[in-house]
Amino acid sequence: MILETIEKYYTWALIAILLVNFTQRKIPRTEKKRFATIYLAAILLVFEVGIVTILTRGLNHNLAWLVLALCIGLFYLFRKKALPFRIHCLECGIRMDFNHIIGHDDNLCSDCYNKAHPEEAAAEAAKKPKPAQVEEDTEEMVVPDTVAEIDWDLWDPKEVCVITYLFDGDQVLLIDKKQGLGTGLVNAPGGHIELAETATEAAIREFKEETELDIHDPRLVGRLNFQFKDGLSERGYVFFADSYSGEPAETEEARPFWCPIKDIPYDKMWEDDLYWLPQALEGKKFDGFFIFDGQKMLDKLVVIEEDEQA
Repeated sequence: MILETIEKYYTWALIAILLVNFTQRKIPRTEKKRFATIYLAAILLVFEVGIVTILTRGLNHNLAWLVLALCIGLFYLFRKKALPFRIHCLECGIRMDFNHIIGHDDNLCSDCYNKAHPEEAAAEAAKKPKPAQVEEDTEEMVVPDTVAEIDWDLWDPKEVCVITYLFDGDQVLLIDKKQGLGTGLVNAPGGHIELAETATEAAIREFKEETELDIHDPRLVGRLNFQFKDGLSERGYVFFADSYSGEPAETEEARPFWCPIKDIPYDKMWEDDLYWLPQALEGKKFDGFFIFDGQKMLDKLVVIEEDEQA
């Protein structure tokens, strides 16, 4: 009875894998993953043939264990070719969409791929039709006051940056911002991602530039999306780090200082920090969406990523 049930539904599993393979043909840079689904389908087919043979010839059903062992052996033998898939971006760690999971052999999200291949990104951007020019003196861009009014799937930030929090026991390293966006506020070290630079590389470089500290193994914990009323739009990748070398020192950009985590001065920081940083400190990953007018927050939405182990 068990083998009959397996045989009945196994065909659908095989069809599902082949449908994924057809979808992969439409995704660029998907040669390895497309062959991976063929390997998986072939192994499933071996199992299917074995089960059908046992059923049609009336053989001992315990032979199914031998067929299963054979398929496991094949899977182990071809595991590197059959399992190139990843759920999270290998560079920034962000969860990828379905097309990037089943396609794109490099296992990089769009942002990280574009940073690693700026020439291709520029070429693709040049192919896109440019919107009609609007006379700046007669019509200004209208920025919504609420998060809900923006289609964040189509929203394209003008700037991409990183912000990194370094922890040492029950303390966190913060900075008094001396220049640039947020001057006069307490923040964490960070800055813009340069061309051909990954978010992780930018986090390490910016931390060094602002504090003279070398941080090790920063990990991505969330993403911030800011739309300002003056037209500025910015995406920030938030990193946490627990290991470093050197001594903090004041630089032209910032004055670093250690602060007890329980005494983080939210009243002296960007308003949005209060709504996502405590969540991140609890180990939760997040996506934050904010509308600002200068340093005043007009609206917010913080989406907490579901625990995959729950």
